[in-house]
Amino acid sequence: MRRPSAPVRQSPLTVAEPSRFLQGGLPELGVRRPWLVLVLNLLIAIGGLAALLAIEVRELPDVDRPIVSVRAFLPGASPETMDAEVTRLLEGAAARVSGALEINSASEENNTRIWIEFRSDIDVDQAASDVREAVSRIERDLPDAVEQLSVFKADERSEEIIRIAVKSNVYAEEALNRVIEQDIVPRFISLPGVADVPLFGSRQRVLRIILDPLRLTSYGLTVADVTAVLRAAPLDVPAGSFRAGDQQLLVRADAAVTKEEDIASLIIRDQIRIGSVAKVAFSPEDSTGFVRLNGERVVGIGIIRQAGSNTIEIAEGVRTAVKDINDRMDGVTLQVISDDSIFIRGSVREVITTLLISILVVIGTIRLFTGSMRLTLIPAIAIPVSLLGTLAASWALGFSINILTLLALVLAAGLIVDDAIVVLESVQQRRSEGAGPSAAAVTGTRRVFFAVIATTAVLVAVFIPIAFLPGTAGRLFQEFGLVLAVAVAISSFVALSLVPAAMANLPPAAPKERRLAVIGMQLAEQYHRSLRFVLNTPWRTFIACVVAASSAAALYSQLDQELLPKEDRGTINLFARGPDGVGLDYAERQADRMENILVPLLENGEIDSLYSVIGRWDPNIVFMVARLAHWDDRDRSQQAIAAELKPLFAELPGMTTRIFAANSLNLRGASSGGLSLALLGTDYDDIYAVARDYTDHIRTRLDSVSRPRISYDPSQPQLSVKIDRERASDLNVSLDDIAQTLRVMVDGSRVVDLNADDQTVPIVLEAGSDKIRDPDDLVNLYVRTGEGALVPLSSLVQLSEKGVAGQLDRRAQRRAIELDVEIKPGVAMQTAIDDLFTLADEVLPDHVTLITRGEAAALVETNRETVITYAFALLIVFLVLVAQFEGITSALVIMAIVPFGLAAAIFALFLTGTSLNIYSQVGLVMLIGLIAKNGILLVEFADQLRDKGYGVREAIEAAARTRLRPIVMTLVSTIFGALPLILATGPGSEARSAVGWVVFGGMGLATAFTLYLTPVAYLGIARFASARASASRKLSQELADEQSPH
Repeated sequence: MRRPSAPVRQSPLTVAEPSRFLQGGLPELGVRRPWLVLVLNLLIAIGGLAALLAIEVRELPDVDRPIVSVRAFLPGASPETMDAEVTRLLEGAAARVSGALEINSASEENNTRIWIEFRSDIDVDQAASDVREAVSRIERDLPDAVEQLSVFKADERSEEIIRIAVKSNVYAEEALNRVIEQDIVPRFISLPGVADVPLFGSRQRVLRIILDPLRLTSYGLTVADVTAVLRAAPLDVPAGSFRAGDQQLLVRADAAVTKEEDIASLIIRDQIRIGSVAKVAFSPEDSTGFVRLNGERVVGIGIIRQAGSNTIEIAEGVRTAVKDINDRMDGVTLQVISDDSIFIRGSVREVITTLLISILVVIGTIRLFTGSMRLTLIPAIAIPVSLLGTLAASWALGFSINILTLLALVLAAGLIVDDAIVVLESVQQRRSEGAGPSAAAVTGTRRVFFAVIATTAVLVAVFIPIAFLPGTAGRLFQEFGLVLAVAVAISSFVALSLVPAAMANLPPAAPKERRLAVIGMQLAEQYHRSLRFVLNTPWRTFIACVVAASSAAALYSQLDQELLPKEDRGTINLFARGPDGVGLDYAERQADRMENILVPLLENGEIDSLYSVIGRWDPNIVFMVARLAHWDDRDRSQQAIAAELKPLFAELPGMTTRIFAANSLNLRGASSGGLSLALLGTDYDDIYAVARDYTDHIRTRLDSVSRPRISYDPSQPQLSVKIDRERASDLNVSLDDIAQTLRVMVDGSRVVDLNADDQTVPIVLEAGSDKIRDPDDLVNLYVRTGEGALVPLSSLVQLSEKGVAGQLDRRAQRRAIELDVEIKPGVAMQTAIDDLFTLADEVLPDHVTLITRGEAAALVETNRETVITYAFALLIVFLVLVAQFEGITSALVIMAIVPFGLAAAIFALFLTGTSLNIYSQVGLVMLIGLIAKNGILLVEFADQLRDKGYGVREAIEAAARTRLRPIVMTLVSTIFGALPLILATGPGSEARSAVGWVVFGGMGLATAFTLYLTPVAYLGIARFASARASASRKLSQELADEQSPH
């Protein structure tokens, strides 16, 4: 590659040379030292290849906010008791932890669940440790009977990323549960990134002591007497050690009993044994839920990931473990039912395919314009070097390969060659003017050096604010913005170093006469004629453009606004809730009906598998996951299938149903056509009355939403047992004995745990067929006084029945009732939110507050943040332009075009029916830089001509003539580079299409603004400023005067 014309090769490090290199810059270095420039570019590419082996692959950047969950159980407690005595105290403790942003909770019968969301910069391990410490400080204030108080690093509400069904034709239910708990679950829980492995449909082995209340009474015994004996059953006490001669002997006092007959023979009093008043038997615990796979009973295993962990890596570990367990264990079969990583892998694969197509399209565009394969290869070399360099920088910054960074690379493919095309065109023009290859390479590059640096600075100035957006959008697009900024910066280095080096060593070729070139010349002539006409009537042109832009502003409000485009993730989720108080049998019958609705889709192959969990969270809840066939194997989208099912499930009697789909950000209420809200206040009954009034108004006054549902439903029947404390005190009866007797006879009580066969087996004391099923049954129960006499329980208590809510929620440490509404087809989410809040302002009292939840809350936050980003992007671009052009006028010319380009993008979104979502909004911010870039090419050259003495009109006409070809080439390469995004299919295509339409449609329609409105704006604004060189000439003159002898 060494130039033969160079007579002597000198080191650039000699004293004489540095100033020459600084003056010549990168272009001259590329021509003088081509091997150095080649090696530098190769090192960039090699860095990228090395990074490719080490960089992490995931769906999205790590946007998870650290979430820590707290769970507590208080056996026999009602939701009101849990809320007042447990949840309130735990929330108060969690609120004192540094970095906690939001605290939500749900109190139900026997248990409470609390979710604490932290700032994104807080480490989840540190957050969990701080919460544990805060909880331990208030533990003594909680009721003594609170058990299983646990803190763990995951959102308990989050969906499982993988669901596994366990089947066995060999093991009985108890034995299968033992195998799962001892051999299978530990294998999954030990995988890196796994937070929790919940089991569904499994039943633990318990030892039941089934009391006969009449026999108990006839022997003069109470429930407390039996309980006291059972607590001593697992007696196993280390008694120390002693030395006998040279030996040390350990002493163990072991009176533990582990067999049914041993328990039955325990003496309560006076030779009365437990077997005399109760039956003793090992059996599975009562069912809390069932799991079915395509109608067949199975045990379900869920895999919940930690915040910040990698779904693909977890899925690989889980699938390896499933294969190993299936190969190693006879009689047990594990089947993966759903796997989120399939969608992620498919999305990544599709984006890589789009990237390759985009590169080929860009290269084909350059070939079309240059007509020479050799000239095409020079900018084409810039693509792999820049992309690989960007990968190396991404790895160094700790980024991952994900859908958004790959999307950035797809868009960068069109941008990367722009600088190379501009340099190539300028060098070709100098050659056509008669300059030699080396001279043309240096002078041609110098001519556009400032324009290339300016466009790079402007694009970086736009992409950097995207990276530093606050909130959800900022965390999501940080990598996207920085990757684009790095790609553009590297491409400008390649364009200013490698392209001149290659052009200097490219022998001149005789120009070929091409038909396309002739057509191009004719079109260019047509453009020049039309431009002269436009410049003769500038006001008319400007008014026409303003009218077009104003109509776009009117269309902006017509665009659907949503957080994310509706994604086809290949899974439909169904959630159904029956009336509070109904049991599993009722829920299972309803699940049969729901499955029957889905059977036709299972038979025609649109649904691959149907996984049903009956009794998840509550006995009256049914949760189903329908995994759809692969995207290539079905004709209908997930949304089309869900739309067909919605009316069928809406008509299901006795159940409130909701069809929804997961989304990339794991936000609740997303992609379901639904909207989540919450009313906050101080008293549940008061909030409930307000909620009923508010939903009545929604039904009668709002057209944008339908089917409002209130989560709070006081229909759970509750028998309140009011203990007469004074009478109990008079009779010297322990309140603990009364409570224990009631718990055992009503629901059964877990007394103590046995260790049998390396397994923890709870002893459950309960009433058999004589369980309390009616308030009158309390007559048969007795408690013992301090003096030993038996007193009927009915003489100490008063009974009353009332309806209560099965679950009590808190949001932001205030009592809350959640509302769900469905958005009507064709209505934007933002419109529905605005309507609901306008109505709330009218009808809600001051002491009740309405807030948005899930996707709706994120949409409100993101809209606010994106407006800030637009403002910052415009301001930063303007300041960068002012700094580069050394004046306000040229910067104003370019900025004047930007709103018209954004208007063009809004037209494109409206015409294609694309919503204004988080992806298309980032595309709009990016468009600010792309539009400014082409304006710079025109304005910079016009300024150069003015420095040579041209008039304003003359300069802009000449600049438009000279710069037409590179502007059109860069526009076409950028526009057609985005074309594969629009034509994308398969998983994740919705997000790619949203950005693709903004770039393709926006840049395509903005071409007219760039080519016509920029000259008009220049003609109108530039006349108010003198040529840029005048300041330089003035300085030179003053310096010359200073140095000249007086």
